Amino acid sequence: QVQLVESGGGVVQAGGSLRLSCAASGRTDNTCSMGWFRQAPGKEREFVGSINSVSGKTYYEDSVQGRFTVSSDNAKNTLYLLMNNLKTEDTGAYYCALLERYYCSSYTYYTTTSGYDYWGQGTQVTVFS
Repeated sequence: QVQLVESGGGVVQAGGSLRLSCAASGRTDNTCSMGWFRQAPGKEREFVGSINSVSGKTYYEDSVQGRFTVSSDNAKNTLYLLMNNLKTEDTGAYYCALLERYYCSSYTYYTTTSGYDYWGQGTQVTVFS
């Protein structure tokens, strides 16, 4: 089992920045990829970005490309999401997710919720204008 705990959410003015963290614990040896998703009220959970644990390759949803950065500290088992130039449409609950695979390709990543095996409880980000 793997446990994921997000932190770092808050209220920020448009144009500002936040950094989210996701601490992973438990059986993380077979981590293949970790990702961030977000969910606005009344909307489906959507992919934000991810990082492949083997290659370090990152992938982003188009609307956050160039503004958000996904990174990880493998020694600390922690995933990060640095969000710059925040917009009101970035408001939502942000969730981290972990994809577990015994055999992991350097290019493995998923943009759908069904691709991930473990989820955190979420942290709220509110951006006001």
